[in-house]
Amino acid sequence: MRQNDLETCSDEQLLSLYTRGELSAMGVLVTRYQRPLFTFLMRMCSDRSRSEDLLQEAFLRLIEHADSFEGGSRLKTWLYRIARNLCIDDMRRRKHRKHASLDAERGDGDDRTLHDQLPANSAISDRQAVGNQLTGQMMSAIEKLPDDQREVFLLRQVHALQFKEIAEITAVSENTVKSRMRYALERLQSALAEYRDYAEELR
Repeated sequence: MRQNDLETCSDEQLLSLYTRGELSAMGVLVTRYQRPLFTFLMRMCSDRSRSEDLLQEAFLRLIEHADSFEGGSRLKTWLYRIARNLCIDDMRRRKHRKHASLDAERGDGDDRTLHDQLPANSAISDRQAVGNQLTGQMMSAIEKLPDDQREVFLLRQVHALQFKEIAEITAVSENTVKSRMRYALERLQSALAEYRDYAEELR
């Protein structure tokens, strides 16, 4: 098949084509998911080198087990579950975890930090200063979430997965996922409470 035709295929179609000998279909899948998966891994394990290794391992697992995909869930969900499990296993092996700041380079091909991506408005310096401070506080608060809450928050808010899909990825019930999301939001709300008055003043 031509490259343009492959790029219009769904994930599941691409995997099916790959298992039938269309090797270039896997290249399209890798291109489609390498950036979001790397971003997820970076946010979870906070180590660029390890994230790169885990990303490669996730795609190797996908290749090795392509024939076992039964289509009970979306391929996207399956792939995130592979990446997530690899990350969890890796973190368990590491005795001392150290979370890098989420304000570091994103590692997804965009060299700007999250601070850099705030809308610039030199005419309203106070708003910009408070906005930068708030963003930094938000990133720090996400970083400090318990692992189970952070992964649910990232999968939902950053990667736009449904609660049902997150439940499949994390191997817990959908109600548990929703509870973790609620607790994460409560923690974040509490951490950012001191900035509420600033936000009101700047409206």
